[in-house]
Amino acid sequence: MAFQTYEDLEIYRLSHDLAIEIHKVSLGLPKFELYEEGSQLRRSAKAIPVNIVEGFGRRRYKNEFIRFLTYALASCDETKEHLKILYETAAFNDNDIFDSFILRYEELGRKIQNFIKAVESGHRS
Repeated sequence: MAFQTYEDLEIYRLSHDLAIEIHKVSLGLPKFELYEEGSQLRRSAKAIPVNIVEGFGRRRYKNEFIRFLTYALASCDETKEHLKILYETAAFNDNDIFDSFILRYEELGRKIQNFIKAVESGHRS
């Protein structure tokens, strides 16, 4: 299946939805974290779909596409680390939401890795 737009990519849809959720949840952080770690969390979460979109725009150039997908994967890992820091410092203390985010970002990371492998081997699906 050839993708018509970046919106056809499952990794885009998942990362976009997670970024929106992270944004909303992060606004409930304590004031002392809202503008520091919370801002970093929002930026890294939003960087994932943004890099997927930019890479898709450069998909004609395989290496460019892979580079931006790699940036998206790195931002996925960064987002997990920000969540862990917030959780371990008790700035974010809802265990169920934390666990859900970590599991979903781990799943997203695996999907991005698999997509990178598919692009490397010359497939679009």
